[in-house]
This record gives sequence, structure tokens and C-alpha cells, in this order.
Amino acid sequence: MAGAFQYKPKFVDIRVRPPSEKDESKDDVNALKPGERACDHPDCRVAATARAPKARDMLHEHYWFCQPHAAEYNRNWNFFAGLSDAEIRRRQTDELMTGGRPTWDMKAGRMSREAAAFAAKFGKGQGYRDPFGMFGGAGQQAPQAESRKLGKIERNALADLDLDENADGPKIRARYTELVRRLHPDANNGDRSGENRLQRVIRSYQSLRKAGMV
Repeated sequence: MAGAFQYKPKFVDIRVRPPSEKDESKDDVNALKPGERACDHPDCRVAATARAPKARDMLHEHYWFCQPHAAEYNRNWNFFAGLSDAEIRRRQTDELMTGGRPTWDMKAGRMSREAAAFAAKFGKGQGYRDPFGMFGGAGQQAPQAESRKLGKIERNALADLDLDENADGPKIRARYTELVRRLHPDANNGDRSGENRLQRVIRSYQSLRKAGMV
């Protein structure tokens, strides 16, 4: 009776299959997972996690590197390679003033609806003024230096440029160009002692541009 209730395992032949060549890749910690791409550095099998532009004029085309090779590429990257000193200074000035971004004039075309509406209302004598020519109005004259009224910001900006209150647009531009060339570190063998003054000069010039004085 006791033998009838004796435990008997259903499976007694347990065999372990030796690993195949396909399974050996599972032990490779550098093996690429689905969706990953290999590092573009020669002979590197690690997954790429960072991208870097291929050239100064190809900023939208990238290499893909693992983190160590991306750091090595960035250390050796020189954005200004091959440019002349004058071109470097021009790009640095554009970076200070506009952040390297393109700018456009805020002015309506002569054939736009805004220009036509302005011309119609101006011709009827409704008192609309367009001192900066933003709507392409005909017959508008720039305000004379004697009659313009300067606010505190404009007066301080002219003082930062060492100009009097009667300075016109060409004189302001010439003075600004002179100060930028004199205060820029490239003109002083890398001396940055004039950077604060340079920043103040750039801000003052931008304020005068907003006021329509340049």
C-alpha cells in the first residue's frame, strides 16, 4: 500500500544543451541592442550616444560617437579653422550683437496692404506718422537732429559712445565701429580688460538703433 503512494518524478532525464555560437553574443557587453547604431570612430564597437557636426559649413550633418570619442572629437574641434583674422572678428561681433542668428528689417513692402492703408490715411490728413518708414509711406522725412527729443536712454547711450546729442546716424556708426575695433580682445593681444566697456558700447548702439537714430 505504501508503494502505491511513493513519489515518482514525471521527468527524470534533464539534459542541458551546450551554448551555440549565436548565444555567445549575449555575453558581449558591447553588443548593439535593437535600434542602436555603432560609433563612427574607426574600430569602435560601442553604441553611439552623442552626435557632433561634421564641419563648420555642415552643421546639420553629424557624426555619431560614443561618449569618450565624442569628448575627444570636441577637444580637437576648432570652429574658426581656416578663417582669416578679419573674418573671425566679424563673426565674434555678430555673435555678441545677434547671438549668431539672422536678422530682418521690420518693414512692410511698398505694395503691401499695410503700406496702401497708411498711404490712404496719410493722404486724408488723419495725422498718422511713420518716422522709421516701417509702412513704406511716401513723402516721409527723417526727423531733424535739431527737433528730435531724446529720452534718458538715448542720452546715456550717446554718452557711452562719447558723442553729443546732435550726432547723426553716420557719426554714430563710425564711432561704434571705432570703439569695437579698439576694445575687442583680438585687438589687444587677448587682453579682456575692456570687455565690460565693449558690452556697454554694444548695448548703447542697439538702443540707438531701436530709437531710429542709426
